[in-house]
Amino acid sequence: MNAITATPDASRHPCFNPKVKGECGRVHLPVAPACNIQCGYCNRKYDCVNESRPGVTSSILTPAQALAYMDKVLAREPRITVAGIAGPGDPFANAEATLETMRLIRAKHPHMLFCVSSNGLGVPEHLDAIAQAGITHMTITVNAVDPEIGQHFYRWARDGKVTYQGRAAAELLIARQLESIKGLKERGILVKVNTILTPGLNDGHIEEIAQTMAALGVDLLNIMALIPNAGTPFETQRAPTKAELDAAREAAGRHLPQMLHCKRCRADAVGLLGNDLSGEMAGCLSACAAIKEAVMDVSRPHVAVATMEGMLVNEHLGEALRFQVWTKKDDGGFALVDERPAPAPGGGPDRWYKLAALLVDCRAVLVSGIGDTPRTVLEEEGIVPVEMEGFIDEGLAAVYGGGDLTGLRSRRKGAACSVGCKGGGDGC
Repeated sequence: MNAITATPDASRHPCFNPKVKGECGRVHLPVAPACNIQCGYCNRKYDCVNESRPGVTSSILTPAQALAYMDKVLAREPRITVAGIAGPGDPFANAEATLETMRLIRAKHPHMLFCVSSNGLGVPEHLDAIAQAGITHMTITVNAVDPEIGQHFYRWARDGKVTYQGRAAAELLIARQLESIKGLKERGILVKVNTILTPGLNDGHIEEIAQTMAALGVDLLNIMALIPNAGTPFETQRAPTKAELDAAREAAGRHLPQMLHCKRCRADAVGLLGNDLSGEMAGCLSACAAIKEAVMDVSRPHVAVATMEGMLVNEHLGEALRFQVWTKKDDGGFALVDERPAPAPGGGPDRWYKLAALLVDCRAVLVSGIGDTPRTVLEEEGIVPVEMEGFIDEGLAAVYGGGDLTGLRSRRKGAACSVGCKGGGDGC
């Protein structure tokens, strides 16, 4: 299989080891918006900062944005030991984004544990890729192992272009879940199973689920109380009582260790289990979601700057006679590596295509102002125009750090050109 899965280390995973919940934290990276099933209890609200439950996040990230966010999270809370993906949809209905996110973070932060939560439907075809990505822990949500019971939990399940409903959906999902867990354990991955205790549906079925999971080698079972969510088929379903939850855990505990400290984490949860920072980090998450990915393109190592004296960003793109080219040094500082003459004025859009070719190794260009035509051309060519006024170092730090570039913007009102603009394509 050529798997590179790291040795599963439950000692640093606060969900698998309650003893470290006050010492080791986790971050959920919301890169998986799509889902391949519709559960009767699920209502995914993407933009909600005041609700703490699975399926909720304040923003959606791409893999590159997730890496930028990961860097900021670790700077804020260095005790994070687990990088996880738990929605807001299903990670393997978004397999490409999920695996790419793990690949990027593993390359930069190889010390992290990698954890993914899934319904299991799309997992089997990616089992080898999961091992290759270095994912060490997986959670599969299993609400039934009997399709007669399972059919009440799922409105539909979509496999490729085919959508199944009712019992057919439950049969497919349960088969894939069992296949997923078997394959994950064969690859040395620690597996936790989540089960939503729902009175009247699976409350008499919990021990059978536990027995089946134990036979597959599951490491931990997490029985959670149903949260009746408004706008879902289960909104009128009652939640189990504490006595019912305790009884279910006692029955299941005869077969598997029980997780008793679950916090029902959001899809963008971050911090220690007892000190979640998702509210505090919501602004940072949103800023990272707004980052243009071109500014993180490692194939373009430099940043161009329109400057009069080499200290401030203080020239309009259309006025600059030359561009300084800067790069980031290994020690975190910045160095001037080149100075390049701008293409001659005139020529309409062709001037900006020439500029893009001149700056082909630059991921961004810092300017005090820019017109619509050159902006469009440069963005088409993979160069992000950043409008700002201030010190060059500030702009470089924002670009290389994956910061919120909109905060740098400061247009020069009424000063686009030193002469009257006649619409000659000069970027005014």
